Formats: sequence, structure tokens, C-alpha cells
Amino acid sequence: MSAAPTTSPSPILVTGGAGFIGSNFIRAWLAQETSPVVNLDKLTYAGNLDNLGDLPPTRLEFVHGDIGDVRLVKSLLARVRPRAIVNFAAETHVDRSIHGPDDFIATNVVGTFRLLECARDYWQRLDAAEKPAFRILHVSTDEVYGTLSAQDAAFNEANAFRPNSPYAASKAASDHLMRAWHHTYGLPILTTNCSNNYGPYQFPEKLIPLMIHNALAGTALPVYGDGLQVRDWLHVEDHCEAIRVVLRGGRPAETYNIGGNSEKANIDVVHAICDALDGEHPRGDGRSYRSQIAFVKDRPGHDRRYAIDAAKMRTELGWSPKETFESGLLKTIRWYLANQPWTERVISGAYRDWIHTNYSAR
Repeated sequence: MSAAPTTSPSPILVTGGAGFIGSNFIRAWLAQETSPVVNLDKLTYAGNLDNLGDLPPTRLEFVHGDIGDVRLVKSLLARVRPRAIVNFAAETHVDRSIHGPDDFIATNVVGTFRLLECARDYWQRLDAAEKPAFRILHVSTDEVYGTLSAQDAAFNEANAFRPNSPYAASKAASDHLMRAWHHTYGLPILTTNCSNNYGPYQFPEKLIPLMIHNALAGTALPVYGDGLQVRDWLHVEDHCEAIRVVLRGGRPAETYNIGGNSEKANIDVVHAICDALDGEHPRGDGRSYRSQIAFVKDRPGHDRRYAIDAAKMRTELGWSPKETFESGLLKTIRWYLANQPWTERVISGAYRDWIHTNYSAR
């Protein structure tokens, strides 16, 4: 008697999966789930296929393209027939948004709109068995909520949006589009707003990998203003687990705040990096890496404090972060020490020009 034919589980479509959080999400997904992944990525400066190069091609397909390319996205959805879309595709760096906001509006607002319209067309064509299970999960940021004083309660899902940078405004717009496409058209949307991520494969323009790279290179560790800006730090592996939990059990139209329970001032983060490197990779002259810290002029509109109240994730979906800041930071530093060739490959001449543009005049 012949065996019954087996069917492969329906894939998911990940947009922006060659970037920092997206590539970590794909790695975690393939390690823990059976569904294959199709990764649509434009491969801007922060998208790097090295992040995924060791993963099995039998379970991961890469498609080079833009979420704003309607013809490409529609044909991709028709061919792949994903059961879910997880949208990481975005321009994400506040400093870059200050110097050049155009790309942020083009990708985060217009691109999101076009992706939604393609997804709506696809979803409406699904058969009765597939349609109820389909989801779009949109990954966003706590920066849409604006800034907090030291005394304010942490952001929860009911906070009004008060974005203060071009980046934050563009992400707030994309969140509003997601909400509107659910309430107007019924599209099954899930939105997550996360705090500051850190971990492996993060492009070295963000605080933690920039400090690690500069420390090892023997150059200045630039700290904005007085360094007392406070952020809630979330290890990327915890974030990726939270996204899987929301995709599995979240309620359509709901927003879920994801935080690391680790509020730290920027200067304390830099001190912690220096101290960990002093133990893991001491300088040749015996001095502390703290001697490389250099305070620079603050950036315009720099929000003073972000903090996430992730109680909804804990009470509704049973998720809470596994990593403390201390354990997550040590894992991160050890990864960058063991993968310095990766950092050198992603730091191009264009990146060095960017660092000069952003920091030299400060």
C-alpha cells in the first residue's frame, strides 16, 4: 500500500528579512517552525544576505525587490500563496531620517500603503478555507508614542501617537494605515511596537554595535549630549519570539507592545559595553575602553525617554523576555568579537562617509 502524499506547510512571506531584526526572525522561525519562508528585500545599505547565507535554500527563498513594487508583490503573492505576511521592511535610523527624510516617507508610508493594497487584493481572492487563517503582522516601534519624562508611566497600547522625528512620524503613519485597512476593509492586521533592539547582525550605526566596533578600532565612542537619554533595551531573540507568539495567538486589529524590562541611560549602556570589553578583550595598553568616550552635540529633537509596558503581552499571550540586559549584552559582545569579519564586510566606504556626515560636525 503506497504512502499518502504529504503536503508542505504553507509558507510565510517576510519583507525586509535581510536586515537586523528580519534576519534574526527568519533564523528563529526556521529553527522552530515547519513553514518555509520567502524573503522579499530591497537590499538597501542595511540589508545583508550574509545574515542568512548559512540557512538551507530548500526552506528559504530570497526575492530581490521593493514592497512598493505593486507588480512584483502581486505576482509574488499569487505564486507563493503565503499564509501570513510579516512586515519588517522599513527605513529605521533616526539620524538618517533627519539628514534625508525622503526615503523614510517613500518606504515607510508609500511602500506600506502599496503592500497593504496588494495584500488586500490577495486576501480577497483566498478561498473559504484559507481566508480566516491569513494574517499580516506589521513590526513597528515605541518611537511612535513620542517621549516620556522620568516620572511618566511606560507606554501602553492606549497611548496617543506623538512622533518627534521624521522616522517616528513615518512609522506612525504606517501604523495608522494598518489600522485603517483593518477597520475599513477587514484585513486581518496585527501590529507590534517594540523597544530598542540589540543583538547579532545589527548594522553598526546603532548605539551598541557602533560602540563595540569603535572600541575595538581604537576610535572615539560618540555619546549624544549628556548621555542621559533612557531607552528600554530588548534582545532581538526575545523580540523574535514575541512576534511568533503574536502571529500565533494575537487578535486581529490589536496592537501589542513588546519591551525588554531593561530601562538604561545611554551613558550607562556605553559604560557597560566598555566594562564588558575590558574583561573579554582588554586593550593592549591596559587602559579601560571608557577612556575612548567622547560627548558630542546632541541630535535635533532627541527624545529623552522611551519605556514599554508589555503587560498585555504577558497577560494575554504569556510572553515575557528571557534575557536580562546584562546577559543579553554579554551574548551580543561575544558575538561581535567572534564575528569581526562580518562587521568589516558590511562597513563600506558609503558607511564611513555616513559616519563622517553625522558625527564630524558635532
